[in-house]
Amino acid sequence: MPRVTQQSSRDDQPSTDRTAETVLAVDGLRKTYGSGEDAVRAVDDVSFDVHRGEVVGVLGPNGAGKTTTIKSILGLVVPSAGSVEIGGVDAHEHPRAVYRHVGAMLEGARNVYWRLTVRENLEFFAALGGQNPKAVRDRHDALLEQFGLAEKADETVNDLSRGQKQKVSLAATLARGTDVVFLDEPTLGLDVEASLELRRELRRLADEEAITVVLSSHDMDVVEDVCDRVVILSEGRVIADDPVDELVSVFDTKAYRVTVDGTVPDGVRERLETAFGVDGFERVGDRTQFDVTLAGDTTLHGVLDALRDADVELADVDGHDPDLEDVFLEVTNNRVRGDGE
Repeated sequence: MPRVTQQSSRDDQPSTDRTAETVLAVDGLRKTYGSGEDAVRAVDDVSFDVHRGEVVGVLGPNGAGKTTTIKSILGLVVPSAGSVEIGGVDAHEHPRAVYRHVGAMLEGARNVYWRLTVRENLEFFAALGGQNPKAVRDRHDALLEQFGLAEKADETVNDLSRGQKQKVSLAATLARGTDVVFLDEPTLGLDVEASLELRRELRRLADEEAITVVLSSHDMDVVEDVCDRVVILSEGRVIADDPVDELVSVFDTKAYRVTVDGTVPDGVRERLETAFGVDGFERVGDRTQFDVTLAGDTTLHGVLDALRDADVELADVDGHDPDLEDVFLEVTNNRVRGDGE
């Protein structure tokens, strides 16, 4: 599959082209657990590049190798093969030189110290990066204000709600002003307003400060709103690597939910299933609903003609265009069925 080398265009991005500078280069990454017949290859020859100021989503179903890939890039897991370069420096041979420029927030881990206050956490992680906390106090004040934590600055993290703890983790990740940020499920535990604020801030960091973001999330709305590109993993391998808008446009499909009065006779149902791939027949009160997905130039007229010929009364048709979640499911399902990449 061809690798993408150009950042997707977004209406809210400045015209400055930063794509020529590769900040993260992952080449032939592999991770195998165990040996012999019991060996499990969690990551299998994963390769992709990320450019300065780009936001890239790493997606995949559970067990696809997303977390192992990210931890291997960060050096938290020692890969079995392959290389990782951040800023042109080998991340595994010179980890200290690399980590000064990298921040990360991992799902399910305590990314901050709960016995410290919110501000103390930001100061601590800034100091770990070799910065004088007093010199970056204005940045910390801005982060606290941005995430609605200003009034909680002197409270211990342990006393905060789950959503507030997540905000502290994000603020601490950004406290050092690093060039590359890895975020695993960053909106987990956030309310809708906080999630929207985070999306805006991630785009601002990329567009205005040229911060590079690698983001893993099950929230497709976040990925579609924030990411320039998505890398989809399945069974430890890359099965798609494309700009978000191009990946969606590849699936030139139209989806409909059709509602009819009464039931659909078995013969008509079989014809719809065979000729048009109709599925999801569901009885709702005195009506029946089913789903139709049409590709290319195929129209809904054939389905409607089949219903009319069988004297089935149409009640409603509700259509929608595919979004990133539809594409994600289609790509991974094709991989499972063995239809190819």
